[in-house]
Amino acid sequence: MGWANFAAAFAAFFLSHSIPLRPPVKARLVEVLGRGGFTLAYSVLSLGVLTWLIVAAGNAPYVGLWPRAAWQNWVPLIAMGAACALLCLGVARPNPLSFGGARNDRFDPERPGIVAWVRHPLLVAAALWAGAHLVPNGDLAHVILFGVFAFFALMGMRLVDRRKRRELGAAKWQALTTQIAPVPRPVSWTGAALRLGIAVLLYAALLGLHPVVLGVSPLP
Repeated sequence: MGWANFAAAFAAFFLSHSIPLRPPVKARLVEVLGRGGFTLAYSVLSLGVLTWLIVAAGNAPYVGLWPRAAWQNWVPLIAMGAACALLCLGVARPNPLSFGGARNDRFDPERPGIVAWVRHPLLVAAALWAGAHLVPNGDLAHVILFGVFAFFALMGMRLVDRRKRRELGAAKWQALTTQIAPVPRPVSWTGAALRLGIAVLLYAALLGLHPVVLGVSPLP
């Protein structure tokens, strides 16, 4: 039942992240729920299925692939700091070159924020989370879990680039990417500082909730 539950959770995760986002389905759901309601419902669904998947990986039969060592905990501890910063600096900010942006018409290539260094901050944050958690979790179920997430996060960057190039047009996409200033100047330094503060709080919350939710302390 452990492997069956793990497989069912994986199937549910991919179905919940593909069917609601298909244009006809999404359009109907937005019509019924409203754009804000759709975003809230989709976020709750995604979080619930992700929680199921992580718990299912922990309950799957243990098949060790490499031994555990104390130093391995430092890899996700360090990487998650960067992931939290990327997430908080990138979410709901103007970014016409990736997903998760808001008010993309206000994007200023001269003040691109984190987009100056990372075109897809949310996907890079996901790749950091998954790749870093591979190191201290050397059993088969978790290697499958985090390996698949890391792979799709990395492949997602190429897919999003292809989609955005098609939506914007090759000439406009190329022009926009070359106009972005190399220095990550934010539109507002106060706003950037506030987001970094939220990133610190998020990191602290993840440290505190990790043993409560998953039963394992992330500390060495």
